[in-house]
Amino acid sequence: MSLAAEEIKACCAAAYGSPAARILLGESFHPGGATLTRDLIRALRLGAESAAVDVASGPGTSALLLARETGATVIGVDLSPVNVAEAALAAEAARLADRVSFVCGDAEALPLDDASVDGVLCECALCTFPDKPAAVRELARVLRPGGRLALSDMTGEPARLPEQLRTVQAWVACIADVRPLDDVAALLGREGFAVDPPQRHDDALAALLDRVEARLQVLAMAGIATAGEVEQGSSLVALARAAVAAGTLGYGSVSATRG
Repeated sequence: MSLAAEEIKACCAAAYGSPAARILLGESFHPGGATLTRDLIRALRLGAESAAVDVASGPGTSALLLARETGATVIGVDLSPVNVAEAALAAEAARLADRVSFVCGDAEALPLDDASVDGVLCECALCTFPDKPAAVRELARVLRPGGRLALSDMTGEPARLPEQLRTVQAWVACIADVRPLDDVAALLGREGFAVDPPQRHDDALAALLDRVEARLQVLAMAGIATAGEVEQGSSLVALARAAVAAGTLGYGSVSATRG
């Protein structure tokens, strides 16, 4: 499959800024929800004087949690203007707008200065970035020496996935361009990170697939998706569940320190 990078980015921004994404995924656009996010936040080792960025921040849920848990100043970067606007409203409603802000930006060219943050959070997003090495270089660039990265992502072996899980729709669904967890850790190592032992969270992915399947019918009932689109979504979920059972698709996390 050969897809233009800008097409992929546009599709991802549109999909994750849509009402359908909120219905299917809830407040957290990733497996593991707030429980896994808290684990990643602890791995960042931040305090009240710290600055952090949440890359691909979606509706802002994790950025707000990061600010609450650590007292740090947080900026969320997301490619979707809809997500950025809604996340800013959420920060206002939570009375955290003085410490949490959101901007539109591309993970492969972050709108941040060199060595400007102490921590980087990135959840279930590297798999959607067309140029993964460029994105990791950006994560390293904005971190101060000694700063921490906490990343969770879909994992797997794309060459072993069925053809139906290697389409543009499957790419947007965080599947088509996954990498093995050890490869993600190695990619971080090549950019100067000292990488902690990776952790697997395949059960969290299986639970998310169950929730998505249960909520697909809601899209049709709300007039957001046609019966055909719901059927296509159900097929994608079934194939993803089979891939998880076969060990060719999973979820994992990596934390690391910038050298």
